[in-house]
Amino acid sequence: MIDYVAPLRDMQFILSELAGIDEIAALPGCEDATPDLVAAILEEAGKFAAGVLAPINRQGDEQGCRLEEDGRVTTPDGWQQAYDQFRESGWLGLALPAEFGGQGMPKLVATPVSEMWCATNMAFNMLPILNQGQAEALLIAASDEQKALYLPKVVSGEWGATMNLTEPQAGSDLAATRTRAEPQADGSYRLFGQKIFISYGEHELTPNIVHLVLARLPDAPAGVKGLSLFIVPKYLVDADGSLGSKNDVRCISIEHKMGIHGSPTCTLSFGDAGGAIGHLVGQPNRGLETMFVMMNEARFGVGVQGLGLADRAYQFALAYARDRVQGRDVVSGESGKPIIHHPDVKRMVLSMRARVMAMRALLYTAAGWFDLAHRHPDAEVAGKYRRYVDLLMPVAKGWCTEVGNDVCDDALQIFGGMGFVEETGIAQYFRDARIITIYEGTTGIQANDLIGRKILRENGETLRELIVDLRAVVATLKQDGELGDVGDGLADAIDALESAADWMLANGKEQLADVLAGAVPFLYLLGTVCGGWQLARMALAARSRLAAGEGDEAYLGSLVELARFYMATIGPQALAHAETVREAGGALTRFDLSQL
Repeated sequence: MIDYVAPLRDMQFILSELAGIDEIAALPGCEDATPDLVAAILEEAGKFAAGVLAPINRQGDEQGCRLEEDGRVTTPDGWQQAYDQFRESGWLGLALPAEFGGQGMPKLVATPVSEMWCATNMAFNMLPILNQGQAEALLIAASDEQKALYLPKVVSGEWGATMNLTEPQAGSDLAATRTRAEPQADGSYRLFGQKIFISYGEHELTPNIVHLVLARLPDAPAGVKGLSLFIVPKYLVDADGSLGSKNDVRCISIEHKMGIHGSPTCTLSFGDAGGAIGHLVGQPNRGLETMFVMMNEARFGVGVQGLGLADRAYQFALAYARDRVQGRDVVSGESGKPIIHHPDVKRMVLSMRARVMAMRALLYTAAGWFDLAHRHPDAEVAGKYRRYVDLLMPVAKGWCTEVGNDVCDDALQIFGGMGFVEETGIAQYFRDARIITIYEGTTGIQANDLIGRKILRENGETLRELIVDLRAVVATLKQDGELGDVGDGLADAIDALESAADWMLANGKEQLADVLAGAVPFLYLLGTVCGGWQLARMALAARSRLAAGEGDEAYLGSLVELARFYMATIGPQALAHAETVREAGGALTRFDLSQL
């Protein structure tokens, strides 16, 4: 098994040069994010990831979870001890408000830390990511009394948290939700129904689990506008915060999955013995709005999962390619050299690194946008970055998870036959990664959201605003005599993006089916361009440091060459994606379904 090494140098470079950690630290409430503290946080997180989470990842995969006869779910060996250490160290509340027991760090600081958790033990990380998302939802919609009662326990991780949307007949179509909530004389509600695919829906890692559940009131309108949100704890909570009797919620099965075996995926039944007691969060029939807060946090977190898994797969593949001796060097004819000297293997490894760095730069930059949107005192500046977050959330989730899968696939290929057997460990990452393009909204759903809710609805205004920023980087690249080739490649990719967007906007009303036929290729197109944009910015920053005589010359030079490699090998895919956007619809709509 190959030891995990946190990529601290890459993380620090992106934080300081691309994501603007100094600017974020100057925002109200972020003053504690000093360079020394951020460096210490990342270093300690790297030690925890490598020393606590990575060692139990394999056994979590092999042992999985078990549903006992009494309805309890047991997690793999080592999970309880790791979670206790995780919680006691304060990692869960890193970016949550100090008012409720968190540390109040910017999202930009928490994002590389989350990457380390995902890289070393994604199944374990499924639990804290749910607490973080639920805390954000409660902060926005819960009453003061609910916040005081639940948030300190959720933020600290003393209690677990879940998100309950999916039902057997209501997967992506939440309008089909049937779980019902009946009002009671004391102001509470009794819930009846069943929810499926609930991560950490039952376990013994925490003494209580706080379920957030979508359900319908008796007089609710049809569709998603009739969904309300309820807090339904596993154990009822008294006014003083102490635990009462067991609520009418039980786990009736857990899924046997392709990957993330250490994370119990539960089917929960509410109301088998008279009704599960719940309490309304926010306004009646407005539950989906609040749940979307949690879903957006989860979607960004899943994008980070794609990054973390990809980086771990890259580390596996690089170590193996440097060690495995096979064949002859095609240039020198020498035998006895590691396979990384073979051009195709080197191409795959370098492509993995380029895509990992593109994802990392994009996600960290987006995390900084979250902080600017929430905390910047200038409403115009905050509004711009809020628009960018909204526009690119489907890319952060959809593109980064697809690329994460591709990188794990390439890692398996580099291992050859040894990658197909479980002993090397890389197969687990390939299996674990497969879910990330599916849960929290498939890539197709992300693409439809990008086209319908983000671009067509506002006639492409935010996308055009982003393109102006992209072209400003091209202009800077072309002023640098050494980076003109990167600028030319990025300019071609942006042209392809703009032409595809113009076609969609021109045809979105009259030929919506044709436009949506190219929605996923457009998401790939936008992700490819944004990845190139970030690596181009990285090359400019590296060149600036080189000119100033700062930093490791070899490392900085490699970042410049990495941007060149991306634009030479991945950037041109933008043109093909743009052509697919324009042409896929006609070919799709003409095809006779009866001939499939």
